[in-house]
Amino acid sequence: MTIKVALSAFLSLMVAMGIGRFAYTPQVPLMIAEHQLTLTSASVVAAINYLGYLCGSWDAMRAKTRVEWRLHVGIWAAVLLTLLSAVAQHAWLHGLLRFLLGCASGWVMVLIAAWSNEQLLSQGRVRLAVAVFAGPGIGIFVSGMLAVLLHAWGVSAAVAWLAYGVMALLLMAGIVRFLPRRGELHRPEQQPAPLQLNGNLKKLVLSYSLAGFGYILPATFLSQMAASRFPGSNVAQFVWPLFGGAAAVGILLGILTRHRGLTHRRLAVTLWLQALGVFAADLLPGFAGLLTGALLVGGGFLNVVPLALQCGRELAPAHSRYLAGLLTTGYAIGQLGGPLVSSISTLLTHRLEPALYVAGAGLLLAGALVWRRTA
Repeated sequence: MTIKVALSAFLSLMVAMGIGRFAYTPQVPLMIAEHQLTLTSASVVAAINYLGYLCGSWDAMRAKTRVEWRLHVGIWAAVLLTLLSAVAQHAWLHGLLRFLLGCASGWVMVLIAAWSNEQLLSQGRVRLAVAVFAGPGIGIFVSGMLAVLLHAWGVSAAVAWLAYGVMALLLMAGIVRFLPRRGELHRPEQQPAPLQLNGNLKKLVLSYSLAGFGYILPATFLSQMAASRFPGSNVAQFVWPLFGGAAAVGILLGILTRHRGLTHRRLAVTLWLQALGVFAADLLPGFAGLLTGALLVGGGFLNVVPLALQCGRELAPAHSRYLAGLLTTGYAIGQLGGPLVSSISTLLTHRLEPALYVAGAGLLLAGALVWRRTA
């Protein structure tokens, strides 16, 4: 049963996050080329998606009824909305679809994390509980490799959206029956005392919020940066799937090193490595900068999730679901700020790179916040 839980959670995150949310990144160059978006409106559409993610995660954190309903609707909405993106031709319609998809993925992320962690950790399957979070990375890698093929074939953005949607549909069809049923995600009748946010918890939430802000600019615009720096280059199109592959490898490394050092210090080091990747994307010349950025930012992208959740369990073990929602909500707020900063950057300088330095500074601060704990 534990394998079915882990596989269902893994594929749910792969579909809702890796494909549903992040297929937008390799689509940005196509939609800009077809004049559906500009660089500035692409930032705004991304921000609207993260606003939806904020709404979904906040609602999932506080939900007391119809919890399983939210999870099932969120997963299938991610599939349907990806397919519907094929008919969208204007920025406002893409924004509406991305907002709804953000809500759906926020539901899925919080509720799948809570369900899979509860089921797997209670059985002592710590490695499986962490491995679940590789789902978005594998989704990014698979959809990114599909994007390489679609770009090589010269298909339209609409055809590409359909391809991503069909892939998501096929992945979910076989495992949806193993997802939690009614009553499995309800809160217990005996609730613990209200959570008191002490200094350590406040720093953790702020750090995780800055992590969302710091990674989102390269995660959203790596494909566009590669396309603009190396127009017509097939090699540049591999930057995004490398990001996803690095994210999955980062989870594996996190599993292998989980007994080395304190959790909060491993989280800090991961955030600082991401900061180096953000700076490298602009400072290193040629393709090396984008490659280093993809590997370092991608490598920490998913690994910070189980590390932050583990830090939360260490600090407040009776409030794991609430903390998962609170951390995800903070992350969503950080993500919302990233595209807004990039919009200002492109409006004033017509370049994304100035915004990267603000993002890198945010990651440096995020690591500093969790490096030490007060007694």
